[in-house]
Amino acid sequence: MAFQVADEARRFEQRGLTMTNTTPGMVCAHHHLYSSLARGMPAPRGNTDSFISILENIWWQLDAALDLDMIYWSAALGAAEALASGTTCIIDHHESPNAIEGSLATISKACRDVGVRVNTSYGVTDRWDNEGNLHSSVDRSVKMTSAARRGLDEGFAFIKSGGRGMIGVHAAFTCGDETLSEAAALASSLGVGVHIHVAEGIDDLDAGSRLESLAKDDWLLVHAVHLDRDLMGSIVHNPRSNMNNSVGYAKPTERPNPILLGTDGIGADMLEEARLAYVRLRESDVTQTPETVWKWLHTSEKFFPEIVNDTVTWSYDHTDSPWHVAFTPGIRCVDVRVDGQLVVQNGNPTQFDMNEVRTKAAEAAAKIHKKLALGNHASVHSVITFRSHSIAHQPPRRPSTYWWNRHDG
Repeated sequence: MAFQVADEARRFEQRGLTMTNTTPGMVCAHHHLYSSLARGMPAPRGNTDSFISILENIWWQLDAALDLDMIYWSAALGAAEALASGTTCIIDHHESPNAIEGSLATISKACRDVGVRVNTSYGVTDRWDNEGNLHSSVDRSVKMTSAARRGLDEGFAFIKSGGRGMIGVHAAFTCGDETLSEAAALASSLGVGVHIHVAEGIDDLDAGSRLESLAKDDWLLVHAVHLDRDLMGSIVHNPRSNMNNSVGYAKPTERPNPILLGTDGIGADMLEEARLAYVRLRESDVTQTPETVWKWLHTSEKFFPEIVNDTVTWSYDHTDSPWHVAFTPGIRCVDVRVDGQLVVQNGNPTQFDMNEVRTKAAEAAAKIHKKLALGNHASVHSVITFRSHSIAHQPPRRPSTYWWNRHDG
């Protein structure tokens, strides 16, 4: 392998290219920023021996317990950690059935306060019926629920007010055909794509047939592990999450679609995700090279063209070389400039107090963990009463900037 690295270096030299310690900013093409509050959460009360039980007993419990304050600080922490990893842009997929209205504006504000660009969407679903019962899957003939309608309204209001987003859908297996069709129509009317989980697990095997007539080139198809046909859109590969949930390997190189890289909520360190994506790809096909995964990293840039104005300086002199990065763990982000503004210097943020973000996020995590431990959360077929939130709800204030806290002189 050392010979391959040397050969790649010679090819750089022959093309007149210079290996450097700078790159543009990175893009995380699929994130769940609220998942930063999952760390240290109480052990699930039910089984987690299948993908659907993981959703039922972990993630659908967590998102049902979110309020707007938790959403703000989870997004602020996720964005701050992304920035510290050289990731300046995030495509987020959000769900909070008890705090729908205002959730996307709250996420957008948190990321803006930190200095990270975000494209966010609310993942509509019919798994919450009109009586507040949670279902693990729904019949495709089910009428759109009030929760799904509120989710579409949230996406519409956010985008029409100038927010950067897409229309989000959880997955085909938790939505009726009416909801899928209305989500697709709304996205088209707004000139944006649909951000949807597709055939992540075997519970969503019908996704391909149900989405085939709806999908367009501007859709983000997340996971596609068990997708049984080609669909229009870009596929977001999340290798770490797929391995963690034991859903299988997506074999992205066998798809004709553009491939992007995401983390599915497990941080936003895209160099680390790329290294993992490469070794998993190599396990499947020994003829593959790191250049394939490097292309996936850069495909995401079409969603944030202005990322060319961002510069990340790394602790390693060959960070623009896929062969070097693939076999060099521990590369650290040193400085980050977003639109020319220095937002990270020597590994430390310059626009906000990281200690405050971590403290506030820890308080939000403790609050949500207490709710989960006390059982103030959802279980399949249990009843949850939706609280009404005004769309004019003001999200929490931004984190204090350093100049408020530091002592000059």
